[in-house]
Amino acid sequence: MSSRPRHSVLFTCEHGGNRIPKRYAARFIDHQELLQTHRGWDPGTLQMGTYFHQRIPSQMFASQTSRLLIDLNRSEGHPSLFSKLVPPPGDSQRNELLETYYRPWRREVADWISRQVRQKQFVWHLSFHSFTPELNGEVRTAEIGLLYDPGRLPERAFCDRWRKKIRETFPTFRVRRNYPYRGVADGHTTSLRKRFSTNQYAGIELEVNQQLFLQPSGKVKKLIAGLYQSWSLALQQTSGAK
Repeated sequence: MSSRPRHSVLFTCEHGGNRIPKRYAARFIDHQELLQTHRGWDPGTLQMGTYFHQRIPSQMFASQTSRLLIDLNRSEGHPSLFSKLVPPPGDSQRNELLETYYRPWRREVADWISRQVRQKQFVWHLSFHSFTPELNGEVRTAEIGLLYDPGRLPERAFCDRWRKKIRETFPTFRVRRNYPYRGVADGHTTSLRKRFSTNQYAGIELEVNQQLFLQPSGKVKKLIAGLYQSWSLALQQTSGAK
């Protein structure tokens, strides 16, 4: 009997950094402080993604280019693909940004999934995100959010199990499903669901309250380790039940 696993694991960080390439630096001269905020990136996501990736056979795609330049987690026609908080790029620059940063990255992820599917591997995709504790005067009432499509059984079953495991590991955490955003809203996983069936692909977004990354480094390490352990246990249970 073959020992090859029946699934492949994919990690992505769409907002892993706040870098601005020198070519576009002039647009951001007056927006350096903005780049350091949650508007510019998702703090903690690259650290989480790297930790997970180093502990299990997997593929990882991580961007460290600021979403204020172009947002890899938005569809190409979405009005928030280019931020309205900084001077908008001209038409030629828009196309340049799409061809240089957006389309190649999206295509590379989709092509990798396609290769796994051709090899009869089910793909478990975890996309790392973090959210600001307060947005537009609204205080977010969760430490952890799990975003998924309730209509896709593998995603729903996995998030049910992962939520239980997280709460066992961190009893004081409020772990909410499809919060602070809807899992079927415009995003990278949503676009991939349109291309790959529920028998081929499951896309989950992990949302972590950024306040947790302001803790001392030892507590942050325990947070990430606990999230990984709970994710791993939930994956074992769900993939075995598929």
